[in-house]
Amino acid sequence: MGQESKKIQSKSGRPFHTPVMREQVVSYFSPIKEGVIVDATFGGGGHTAALLDHLDLAVQVLGIDRDPAAIRRAPDRDRLRLVEDNFCRLDRILDDQGLDWIAGILFDLGVSSHQLDESGRGFSFRREGPLDMRMGSDTDRTAYQIVNDTQPDELTHILSSFGEERFSRRIARSIVANRPIETTVRLADVVTEAIPAATRRKGGHPARRTFQAIRLAVNEELSDLSAGLEAGLGFLRKGGICVAISYHSLEDRIVKRRFRLGEGRAPGPILPEPPPVELKDLVGKVKRPDADEVQQNPRARSARLRAVEKVK
Repeated sequence: MGQESKKIQSKSGRPFHTPVMREQVVSYFSPIKEGVIVDATFGGGGHTAALLDHLDLAVQVLGIDRDPAAIRRAPDRDRLRLVEDNFCRLDRILDDQGLDWIAGILFDLGVSSHQLDESGRGFSFRREGPLDMRMGSDTDRTAYQIVNDTQPDELTHILSSFGEERFSRRIARSIVANRPIETTVRLADVVTEAIPAATRRKGGHPARRTFQAIRLAVNEELSDLSAGLEAGLGFLRKGGICVAISYHSLEDRIVKRRFRLGEGRAPGPILPEPPPVELKDLVGKVKRPDADEVQQNPRARSARLRAVEKVK
């Protein structure tokens, strides 16, 4: 596909985030010959760099990220403009940019590698840090507030709904009993102690689901995804492409349902009339990274890629 794609790096010289399924993303957008592609989750800019390197010169990229660090450290590139904002406000962002339509949009969801690796952000259960987990300055509530101030029933609901944690009630009781909890490692220890010993020995780190749930609650990621996806599909021109990469079932369920609705395959009860067909599936069975990519980038293991074309 032409020259080797270059990663956009931070000004420190280290890449923020290794782009997942980069070649597949470029392939799905390759029919686009002109117009603006929105990278709604710019992060380290790896996908954006690949698109700019491989697609026609008439293609531009609008990169959006709610994390000021991602925008601040991104270098200047031709055909690239950047906006610090949350993609849930995509309608307003595109209006501000003077765009009536877009040629494509990419959502690479979840937390970026640089956010996990910076202990001060509080995303990782493996690194000592404050309980923060905010992805951007647009979020007021922190993980500390959820862990230490939330009522037990609400905390149970958060862990169950956003983490799909079957021991949510036990974990919530343990968190409440050990308040105040100040750091990520302490929270991980409290969660681990609350889970039965036999369960701790399988299925990854015992605190993984709890950290996911709290992060989703802090950043309101699921409601933001629904809003951003709807706006993005609304601005897509006919023939435009939408690609979404998700990393857990809650994200993927939202993407899958919205795409199927647009394809005329509404989930749930049978409707009196089928919904109008506005999208065409480009993937078939959901795509996953191959074994070589997972070996090189273990964080890609859970990635699921879906793509559609706007046909109406």
